[in-house]
Amino acid sequence: MKAEFVPGYLSRMVLTGYLLCLGLLCQAATFNLPQDGSTVVGSLRVVLPSPDNTLVDIARHFNVGHHEITWANPEVNVWVPGSGVKVVVPTQFILPPKPWEGVILNIPQRRLFYFPKPRKGETAKVITYPVSIAREGWSTPLGKTTIVGKYKDPAWFVPPSIRQEKLEEGERDFPTYFPPGPNNPMGMLAIQTGFQGIFIHGTNRPWGVGMRVSHGCLHLYPEDAQEIFPRIETGTPVRVVNEPYVFGLLDNSLVMANYRIVPEYEIPDNTFMKAILAIAPYLEAGVNEGILYNVDWRQVQGLLDSPHVIPMGITVGARSLQEKLIATEVELFDWPPYGIDANDARAPGKIPYNDNTLNND
Repeated sequence: MKAEFVPGYLSRMVLTGYLLCLGLLCQAATFNLPQDGSTVVGSLRVVLPSPDNTLVDIARHFNVGHHEITWANPEVNVWVPGSGVKVVVPTQFILPPKPWEGVILNIPQRRLFYFPKPRKGETAKVITYPVSIAREGWSTPLGKTTIVGKYKDPAWFVPPSIRQEKLEEGERDFPTYFPPGPNNPMGMLAIQTGFQGIFIHGTNRPWGVGMRVSHGCLHLYPEDAQEIFPRIETGTPVRVVNEPYVFGLLDNSLVMANYRIVPEYEIPDNTFMKAILAIAPYLEAGVNEGILYNVDWRQVQGLLDSPHVIPMGITVGARSLQEKLIATEVELFDWPPYGIDANDARAPGKIPYNDNTLNND
């Protein structure tokens, strides 16, 4: 990214975006893996934004997706949160089911978890990023595969199926080819999986991260694509799962989060029974360790009734969301909002162009 000299307000916006991406706005969510039996990382945050900031500014700053921030703040206006409105930032995550290795993508959670192999003497870590998932009719396959390729500055020949879709949507002038660069829907860095036509890549529309916008690929914020790209190796295992109801352990207590069901995948006939079956292994493991979890089944049912991205305790006497929020210190969020220069596929720093060409979305 380069701050060019342009007159007035635009110049300030370009320079601001550049400086912010060199600072904390491009922070990734990296955590040490729990060593106490817990399966939850991160912590809840509450911020008081300055008047110029939107929910999507806050989401990108803290590396959460569009739906995560809006589901955590259902009564807050996305573009004008309002004076004095406290915004909940859902930066606490229940980890996917073990084994914790390679890349695990949970489609309903709209989140990627990367478990890099620790070096000798190094603490095992997890890095997690929000992702955009497939729009209706373009479902990402579930199951296991591997990373089979990595491409800097890919070009993209638009497949006939996507050109036809764009034509039906009225976009008669949609390009058949996108050259490498910041306006390429493939982004500037692309990681190829073993699933036909499925890539994990950046995007030229970063404000859509966390939404249903792709044709099967998983879209990352450009800065996240830049961070994971050099770290991940070909041959890394990839597991794609469909887990709308996520359970885990935190401080020896059971917790749960609920992400909206993606209809193209299997929908359980009885969501409450699915929850019981998912909780059962934790109850059994607890008994084996002499721990009896007193599950509040009414709380479980309540969490099943609507999306709830914040991990909540489901044992009798667990703190309510309101109690958790009261106990969370409010932070002033006064970072300048992202500028217009942030609305493309560029990541912080300059990435050299290559002639790599991909024929997929």
